[in-house]
Order: sequence, then C-alpha cells, then structure tokens
Amino acid sequence: MHIPDGLINDPRVWLAADVVAAGTVAYAVRRESRALKPEEVPLMGVMAAFVFAGQMLNVPVAAGVSGHLLGALLAAALLGPWRATIVMTVVITVQCLLHADGGFAALGLNVINMGLAGTLVGWLIYRGVRAVIAGRAGVLLGGAIGAWASVVLGALLVGVEIGLTGQTDFVTPAKALVIVHVPIGLLEAGITVGALAVVLRARPDLLGCAPRGAVEAVSTAEAAP
Repeated sequence: MHIPDGLINDPRVWLAADVVAAGTVAYAVRRESRALKPEEVPLMGVMAAFVFAGQMLNVPVAAGVSGHLLGALLAAALLGPWRATIVMTVVITVQCLLHADGGFAALGLNVINMGLAGTLVGWLIYRGVRAVIAGRAGVLLGGAIGAWASVVLGALLVGVEIGLTGQTDFVTPAKALVIVHVPIGLLEAGITVGALAVVLRARPDLLGCAPRGAVEAVSTAEAAP
C-alpha cells in the first residue's frame, strides 16, 4: 500500500496530506509525552519492531502500489491510538528514508493510509465492538473487524487520492484497490486475532481484560500461608 513519489502527482493533494499527518502526529507526541512512563517505552519499541518486520512482506497489487500487513490496529489495541500513531509514523518514516519504501513527498499520504486509518478509525471500530461484547470475545472480534477495516479503508483512501489528482475518476481505482485488499484484510485480521490471543494468555492486563495488579494480588494471596 506504499505510495511512491509521482503516483499522486498533484502537489495540492500530497501537501494537504502532509499537513494533516504532521498535525495529527504532533498532537499525538504532545499528548503522550506528558503521560508516557519510562517502563512503557520498551513495549512501544517492541511493537515498532514487530510492525516493521511485518510490513517488509510486500505483495504487488497495482502499478507502483504494494499491499502488505499493516499492524496499525494491533498497535492501537496494545498501546492506545495515539501511541500507536507515533509507532506507525516512525515505522513508515524509517521505511521511506532507509528502504525507499514509499516516496518522501508521499510520506504524509502513507502515514494517513497505513497508520491513521488503523490507529484511529480502526481503533474506534475495535472499541465499539468491545463496548457491545465484553471480555476476550470482544477483544478478538473487535480486533478482527478493526484490522480488516483498517486495510480496506487504507486501500479506499489510496483510490480516492488517485482520483483527486484528476488522472481518473474516483470509483475505478478505489474499487480495484478495495477488491484486491479485501483478502489481504482477512489475512491481517487473522494475524491480529492470533497475536491478540497470545497477549490475552500472557498479559491480559495490556488489553484491559485483567488488571495486572489484581492478578498479582491474587497470586500473592494464594502463596500466603
């Protein structure tokens, strides 16, 4: 889903995307810089490494456009939407600067399509499902739907952005990209659910299913004579 330089050839489109992405990321950094604790930083680093590795597996889907796993919803579920936004931005920027995966001028577009679509919109879907379905079932179902939606929404946004350049209509590229990304979204959903299931077994407190302090208190009480 990385957009290279030149595909979106109207500077008004990619400059507007740069402004939106930069403003959103700046807000996320300012917000989380006040709340982030030192012991929480390693989890962000691990999440960034996991997403970076997952995104290195690219599948060509159209001229100049590749599809791959995103990991944005998984990051949002574990870190929260704003910290996930920071993580996704770092990953996408490193890919752009070090691996030429996505254009520099198109960086804002890629942050929106591959990052914000999942960390904000996908996360809202995830939280909406969890509000209706409690417990682990809500986590897994919300993760599946949110992850799938983040991929399809990202593909839809690419099609709309191509249409905004005037090279073609909106419907043709959007329809083609969405159709291709529907199965990719299913793969994303499956991997996300698998990862969330592992976390639920090892650290359910990270997903708000069992506060770690409560678990530790129970263990201490059981160990006491």
